Amino acid sequence: MSRTRIRVAGAAVLAGATLLALSGCGKADMTKQGSPFQAPGGAKSVTLSTQTWVGAQANVAVAKYLLEHELDYHVDTVQVDEIPAWDALSQGRVDAILEDWGHPDQEKRYVKEKKTITAGGGNGVTGHIGWWVPKYWADKHPDVTSWKNLNKYADQLRTSESGSKGQLMDGSPSYVTNDKALVKNLKLDYEVVFAGSEAAQITQIQQFAKQQKPFLTYWYEPQWLFNQVPMVEVKLPEYTDACADKGAKDPASVDCAYPTTPLQKFFNTEFAKGGSEAAAFLKNFHWTKENQNEVSEMIASDGLSADEAGKRWVEKHPDIWKKWLPKK
Repeated sequence: MSRTRIRVAGAAVLAGATLLALSGCGKADMTKQGSPFQAPGGAKSVTLSTQTWVGAQANVAVAKYLLEHELDYHVDTVQVDEIPAWDALSQGRVDAILEDWGHPDQEKRYVKEKKTITAGGGNGVTGHIGWWVPKYWADKHPDVTSWKNLNKYADQLRTSESGSKGQLMDGSPSYVTNDKALVKNLKLDYEVVFAGSEAAQITQIQQFAKQQKPFLTYWYEPQWLFNQVPMVEVKLPEYTDACADKGAKDPASVDCAYPTTPLQKFFNTEFAKGGSEAAAFLKNFHWTKENQNEVSEMIASDGLSADEAGKRWVEKHPDIWKKWLPKK
């Protein structure tokens, strides 16, 4: 899950710049094609963007179930990376993004200048990216939780992929993170190694944990995996606006921690101002990190489909979601 997750300096875009394949394996431009689904004639319909990380999928799973079963909407979901999703939202090909980690350039262009996108408020979850080590290792070596001591442990974190250096594990190469800049600017004896995807990174973390091996990884909250593999954050130099501003001009200059970010919703302006029950419902959508992790774990760990996970959460928590329904 940005996942730009923020101003470039404080951001790690868990999003690449391509639309995930909707047809074949080539790139697609979401702004130049309609929804891959068509609502039945005369039916109320809404299209939700869903990003590649499971937390974002959990938001959409619950919203989709409630829109369909409580408000009688036909719901399309389209998997789009973060930056193309903004373009699609502006063009009205997507109605809503339910979890954005911060895209200041897109926000300036579409919300402030073109006004084709409208801010929808927070979704209730606060996001944070950082570097993490397993708790079982930190308990034995408490000083590893400061970046100043990481070089002391580089030898223990060598892998075949990192060579003579310690391994800092990242997810997909398409993620835009600050990690290579941080390693260089903090003079750390580490190599950033990409697992390939969030799923591959989770598998690797689980394997390390099963064998009680040490690891250092780029990771983020909210994330259900903390329920299964407790981790402790490594303290990086404190995040400051000055560091963020410097990094926005030159990403290679970043030398501070990632910020903490209240996650936001954004709507196509025409959709937001159309007065529909769907727009009112999505504006009201607001839950907690624990709620999201509950659904995420059902999808990613228990093997449930997103639809089934959304259904089970809705059946269990009517006291939460009934507050989101528009007043008649």
